Amino acid sequence: MESHEQGLVQRVQEGDSEAFKELVEYSQARLFQLAMELTGDWDDAEELSQQVFIKAYHGLSHFRGEAKLMSWLYRIMMNTYIDASRKERTRGWRMRATTDEDSPLEPFVTEAHTDNPEARTAAHQIQDHINEALQALAPQQRSVFIMRHYHDLSLKEIARIMGLSVGTVKSQLFRAIRRLQKELHFYRAELGLEEQS
Repeated sequence: MESHEQGLVQRVQEGDSEAFKELVEYSQARLFQLAMELTGDWDDAEELSQQVFIKAYHGLSHFRGEAKLMSWLYRIMMNTYIDASRKERTRGWRMRATTDEDSPLEPFVTEAHTDNPEARTAAHQIQDHINEALQALAPQQRSVFIMRHYHDLSLKEIARIMGLSVGTVKSQLFRAIRRLQKELHFYRAELGLEEQS
């Protein structure tokens, strides 16, 4: 997989226009999923993804492969998202609660709920509350939390992607979890947010 990424990057750097299309196709699903998780809105996720690909296109000539391609693209996305959130506080990226069954923001609705309408409705309500609680987080905290708990990235990987120290990532994750514990205290058992002793 890494050699495929390296090959794509090398071809783009050599001026192969088809290679960039392949690179977009290779990475767009994962980037769009992350954009949806960050923004909670289809249009905002599309806009964010497009900005990432534009920046990647202009920046690939300087890409030296010190990080994996996807890590580099994630970093561009996180920086773009956080910058936009700071600049557009009046509008911002929207984290809309949703009950859309096909939403990528539905990690709490599992197959176990699909055959039981009451359980499915309850799971969707919990997910709506999760989305609202995520909206209350600062952009950096939300980014760290989503990468750690939705994408299962290590603290080291998150630190590299976001250009932060591991200690800062730990601190942001701790603050995010504390805030979510407060916002979702009535769901602690179901969500695994119990206080650590």
